[in-house]
Amino acid sequence: MAPSLSPFIVLFIVVLLQRTCESRDTFACDPKDGTTKKLPFCSVKLAIPERVKDIIGRLTLQEKVNLLVNNAAAVPRFGIKGYEWWSEALHGVSNVGPGTKFGALFPGATSFPQVITTAASFNASLWEAIGRVVSDEARAMYNGGAAGLTYWSPNVNIFRDPRWGRGQETPGEDPVLAGSYAASYVKGLQGTDGNRLKVAACCKHFTAYDIDNWNGVDRFHFNAQVSKQDIEDTFDVPFRMCVKEGKVASVMCSYNQVNGVPTCADPNLLKKTVRGQWGLDGYIVSDCDSVGVFYNSQHYTSTPEEAAADAIKAGLDLDCGPFLGIHTQDAVKKGLVTESDVNGALVNTLTVQMRLGMFDGEPSAQAYGKLGPKDVCKPAHQELALEAARQGIVLLKNTGPTLPLSTQHHRTVAIIGPNSNVTVTMIGNYAGIACGYTSPLEGIGRYARTIHQPGCVNVACKDDKNFGPALDAARQADATVLVIGLDQSIEAETIDRTGLLLPGHQQDLVSKVAAASKGPTILVLMSGGPIDITFAKNDPRIAGILWAGYPGQAGGAAIADILFGTANPGGKLPVTWYPQEYLKNLAMTNMAMRASSIGYPGRTYRFYKGPVVYPFGHGLTYTHFVQTLSSAPTLVSVPVHGHRHGNNTNISNKAIRVTHAKCGKLSITLHVDVKNVGSRDGTHTLLVFSAPPNGGAHWVPQKQLVAFEKVHVAANTKQRVRFNIHVCKFLSVVDRSGIRRIPMGEHSLQIGDDVNHSVSLQAEALGIIKS
Repeated sequence: MAPSLSPFIVLFIVVLLQRTCESRDTFACDPKDGTTKKLPFCSVKLAIPERVKDIIGRLTLQEKVNLLVNNAAAVPRFGIKGYEWWSEALHGVSNVGPGTKFGALFPGATSFPQVITTAASFNASLWEAIGRVVSDEARAMYNGGAAGLTYWSPNVNIFRDPRWGRGQETPGEDPVLAGSYAASYVKGLQGTDGNRLKVAACCKHFTAYDIDNWNGVDRFHFNAQVSKQDIEDTFDVPFRMCVKEGKVASVMCSYNQVNGVPTCADPNLLKKTVRGQWGLDGYIVSDCDSVGVFYNSQHYTSTPEEAAADAIKAGLDLDCGPFLGIHTQDAVKKGLVTESDVNGALVNTLTVQMRLGMFDGEPSAQAYGKLGPKDVCKPAHQELALEAARQGIVLLKNTGPTLPLSTQHHRTVAIIGPNSNVTVTMIGNYAGIACGYTSPLEGIGRYARTIHQPGCVNVACKDDKNFGPALDAARQADATVLVIGLDQSIEAETIDRTGLLLPGHQQDLVSKVAAASKGPTILVLMSGGPIDITFAKNDPRIAGILWAGYPGQAGGAAIADILFGTANPGGKLPVTWYPQEYLKNLAMTNMAMRASSIGYPGRTYRFYKGPVVYPFGHGLTYTHFVQTLSSAPTLVSVPVHGHRHGNNTNISNKAIRVTHAKCGKLSITLHVDVKNVGSRDGTHTLLVFSAPPNGGAHWVPQKQLVAFEKVHVAANTKQRVRFNIHVCKFLSVVDRSGIRRIPMGEHSLQIGDDVNHSVSLQAEALGIIKS
C-alpha cells in the first residue's frame, strides 16, 4: 500500500502541475540557459534587424530550409523550439489549424458571428473590438501552451458570385467595405504597441480567389482570367487597404493561377505589388500546399526544385506544407535559387517572430504575459459576441409593422424549421469550440412559451413527412417563427452552391406553415450567401423576414432580442440578393465584373443593373430616421501637375491620373444630420455612395461605396455625422488599362433616399512636368 501524502505535498503538486499547464516554455533565448542567453540575437537592446541578421548568420543551409515550412523545426544548438505557424482566428480563436488545441484549461473560446454577419453591422469600431478580444484570448492560450501567435485571418476576398461556398467568411461584395473590415480587424488583432505585435494577422487569399468547386472546376486547377481593370479596382483593393492601412504582418497567396501564373509563383503579385508597391512589413505565406499544387496539379514547372525556386524568387517566405522543406536545398545545389534568396525569406519570418517577442525570453515577463485561462470566454467577451450578432442581423421585411413581437400578445410562439434549435450551425466555418450556445429555440423561450416542431430533419429537407406536426404547432400559437436556410452541408470550403433557392422542401414548408398559422409568421434565415426568397417577400401571410447570417455562439439570444424588440435592428446587407434567374448561363469561372453587350449581366451592385430580391445595403429598423445634409462643398479643385506627353497634357482630359494629382489630404467634408423621428432609440447606418459624372464611359461603376458610419440616435433626437471622403482614393475610377483616374465634372453623392448632393471636381494646374 502506497504511503499517504501530506496535504502540503498534495497542494505543492497541484500548484506545480497548474503552473506547468498554464505557462509556455520559452520559445528561444531562455534566461536560464547560459549557453544561449548571451547570443546577440537574444539581446532586446539590439534593433530587430541586427538580431535577425545575427541569427541567420549562425544557421546552416539545412537549418534554414527547415524553417521555411509551417511546422518549422527546432534548432536545439541555439535553444530555439519548433514552431507551428498555422493558427486560425477568422471570428474567434479556432482549432482548424494545428497550432491551436483546446483542452482542460482552454475548453473553448468566444465564437463571434461569421464575418458576413459582422460585416452587415457596417461598424468599424465593432470589428476592431472583436479583433482585440480574439487576440486577448489567443495570447492567453499561447501563454498556456495551447496556441501560436500567427493567425491566418481574415479572409478579405470579394464575394463576387453568390454561389461561392466561402463567401460567408468574407466581408461581402464591396471592395471598400472589405478593405475597411480588413484594416479594422487587423488593428484589433495586432495591437497598437508600435512595431511590436500582439498577434500576427494575415490577409488572404491573394488574389482573384473565389471558386472552390463548381461544375467540375476546382480551386486547385483554376486559372482566373482577370483584366487589369478588375484587378485594380476590385480584387486587389481589400488587400491594399489591409497592408497599407491595417499594417498587416502577413499576406497569403492563393491556390489559383491569375492569367496563367500561380499566385504563389508570381513576382509581379508578390515582390512587386505586395512588398514593393504596398510596402508589406511582414511575411508572405502560401495557402496550404499551394507550392505542391502548382507543381503536381497545375504542372507549372518541370521539376519540384524549379517549383521551390520559383516560389522563393517570387517573394514567398513561408510554405504552409512540406514542399519547400523537401526541395529547397536541392534547388540551391542546382543553382536554381541562392542561399541569399533563402536568407531573404527568413528575414521576413524571423522579423515577425521577433516583433511578437518570441526571442525575448520568458513569456510571462513580456507584454500580454499575464493573460491566461481567466481571460478566455470571460463575460465581457461573450457579451460582445451577443452585441455583434444583434448589430449584424438585418431586418428585410416588416409588414404592418408586425415586429417587434409583444410578450403580452404573443405569449405562445411556434418555433419551426431545420435551423430552429441549432448550435454549431450558428458559428459557420473556420470556427473553434464555442464557450457555450444559445439556440433560437432557447433564446425565444426566454420571452414566450414555445411549441417546437422542426418540420424538416435538416436543411436538405428531402421530404414533407414532418410537416403535419409543424402545421399543428402554427395553428395553436400566437405567433410563428420559422428558422430556415443553409448550413455547411450546402455552402462551405470545397462546396459551392448550385443555385440560390432554399434547399429541398423548405419553401413548401414555409408557405404551408404561413397559410396555417393562427398569428403572424416571421421568417428567420441563416446563411452566408444570398437566398432567392421572392416567394416570401411577396407573401402577405409572411409579416416579417430577418437574415441572421451565421450569428455566432449567442445567435439565438440575438435573434430573440430583435424579434421581441429588446434590440432594434440596424444591419444592412453586405451583398446583393439576386433572383435565381440571375444565374442563367452565368459561369462562376467568368471573372469579369462589368456587364457586356452579349448578355453577361455584370456582378455586384456596382455593375449589375438587373432585378434583385434585395439590394446591397438594404435593411429596415423599428424606428424612422431622416437624413439631411447640413454642409458640403459644391466645387472642389484638384491640384494637378500638367504632365506633358507628346503634345497633350492630362489637364485637357476628362479624367486625371491619380499619380498626376497632388492628393495629400485632398478630401470632401460632409456634415449629415440624422434625426430619429420614431418612438424607439436606434442605431442608424449611413452609407455614402458616389456616382461618377454623367456621360462617363460605360465601364465606370454605376455607383460605389465611398464612406459609411454607424450612429446611435435616441428617439426624437438628432446627431450630426461628419464624413471626410478622400478624393483620390474614393472618387477615382479605373480605366481599361488598369490606371486609376479622377473624373472631372459633377459627382453625385447619395446617402439613402434622403440626400443626393452634387459636387464638381475641377482640375487646377500646378505646372508642367515631363513624363
